[in-house]
Amino acid sequence: MATVLSGTSGALYYSPAGTSVTTLAASAFPASASNITVGTYLGFKVNDPVTLAYPAGATVTNAIPAGAYFVKTYDASTGIMTISSTAGGTAATATALPSGFGADFASITYTAPAAVGSVRDWSFEITRSEIDVTTIGQEVGQYAPFRNYITGFADGSGTATVYTTDDDTNLASRMIEDVIQSQQSGATVKLYTDRVVVSGTVNDTSSRSITVPVILTSASLTVNPDDGQSVEIAFRPSAAPTFDLSKS
Repeated sequence: MATVLSGTSGALYYSPAGTSVTTLAASAFPASASNITVGTYLGFKVNDPVTLAYPAGATVTNAIPAGAYFVKTYDASTGIMTISSTAGGTAATATALPSGFGADFASITYTAPAAVGSVRDWSFEITRSEIDVTTIGQEVGQYAPFRNYITGFADGSGTATVYTTDDDTNLASRMIEDVIQSQQSGATVKLYTDRVVVSGTVNDTSSRSITVPVILTSASLTVNPDDGQSVEIAFRPSAAPTFDLSKS
């Protein structure tokens, strides 16, 4: 039986809320210039790493090609985004619309959860409900009959305590702000129980983690003269977690 010391190499990674758009029709893309209509009041910010993907079979000749980009501009009131191949670079442009989507859609999503560097701790609990299917009319013998149950829905809850700083662009600050972000699509936490870093890059083959699409539900701030300013952020799963608890 293996023993792992808690707290030695855990970590919290996060993809911000409102940074996943998966229903982009061909008309959302520019026939010329660079404006992409992704939708209003999302959570995208300048220099967010995003991935543009088209449906299989789409024709994208002279359109903005699929691939990895950075958000260059995003106007929440108009829903217009421009993207660039490098952070702060020139906006990608097109001279034709993509086509051949059929009933499918293109997507622009935050590329992958990134490290929240100022996390004190995190917790995550998974529960499973029971449904009582005991029938009436059972005969009582020497021993009392037992109730019968079947399994019900799964649920979960979690918290993360992060330290606040005066940099409102870091992921810890965005987690706090995202509690009131109306569009929660894209909010994801990757909870490392044992993170292994090789040459400055996380080796997920050797690490153990739980990836959870979430809805952020509350932020509780603590301020006192003796400790760093911290915020406890609560979340619930919005879909089933993915477990990677083995090393291979």
